[in-house]
Amino acid sequence: MKDMRKILKAGMVVFSLVIMGCVACSQNDNLINNGNQNGIINEGNDPNFKIVANSDAGMSSFNRKVVVFGIDIYAVPKVEDAKLLHAANVMAQYLDNNEDGTVDNPKVLEEMNKNKAFLFMWYSQSDMNSISPPSGRLGQDLGNGETIPNYVSGGKKGRFDASLEEVWHIITHAGYSKAYPSVFGENAGTSLTNAMDKARGGKFTSIPSSYPTEAWYTYDDTTCTYDCQATEYFYWAMSSILGAQTNRLSEIQQEWKLNTKEKVKATDAAVFGLLTNTQYKFPTVLPDGTYKR
Repeated sequence: MKDMRKILKAGMVVFSLVIMGCVACSQNDNLINNGNQNGIINEGNDPNFKIVANSDAGMSSFNRKVVVFGIDIYAVPKVEDAKLLHAANVMAQYLDNNEDGTVDNPKVLEEMNKNKAFLFMWYSQSDMNSISPPSGRLGQDLGNGETIPNYVSGGKKGRFDASLEEVWHIITHAGYSKAYPSVFGENAGTSLTNAMDKARGGKFTSIPSSYPTEAWYTYDDTTCTYDCQATEYFYWAMSSILGAQTNRLSEIQQEWKLNTKEKVKATDAAVFGLLTNTQYKFPTVLPDGTYKR
């Protein structure tokens, strides 16, 4: 089941469908994060990242944040400290995949910082209605209830960790698509979208009533525009190459059929070639939320 999500572009709120799963469905609405009672900000015990109080313009409902290579990750009071720090570690592992303390692709980080990219973590969907960042900032949301820190370490079974998707979305949208617009741009005619058109069985500027039988990428949410489709395609291909979808074929095949690296390589040679091209310094190891620089 899909949820209504927000991607913030240049300070304007745009709705987009981006992930399957319920939102905070197992959470107690009365839960108060133990590290954030009485307005006290607990910096946490992560060796690399500290939780700090937030007072950034347009983000007043998000009382704290973690900064990763200059990228802000905000959280509302009820978001658990452990999940905020997990998102920070996933961000760091995607950007510095060999964990040597230096971002693998400085050009991508430069574009993310230029666009003042950020991630914002919410507890209930109403939290997304109280965000108004300054014009020029590109943002992506992530829910507390859908952030599952032990998904990768637990053998990639059970409920999926949405941080693997949402963090990647902001990296590609604010980073790769801007750093390499003719290759990874989300508009028609780029290397990425040309590959996507083949994966969908044709160039569809809107969702077709049905996809061709030969298509392996069949995302069918009618609110997802062409650029949204490109962002999702980028995620499905990269996460499958990294092994995130290995055990999820029955859950995702209505949208994406190539759930392993081997399937992507065999069926979608165009995107496989793009995402394994060492020129772009893509991650080769799936983040597990334990950044060790």
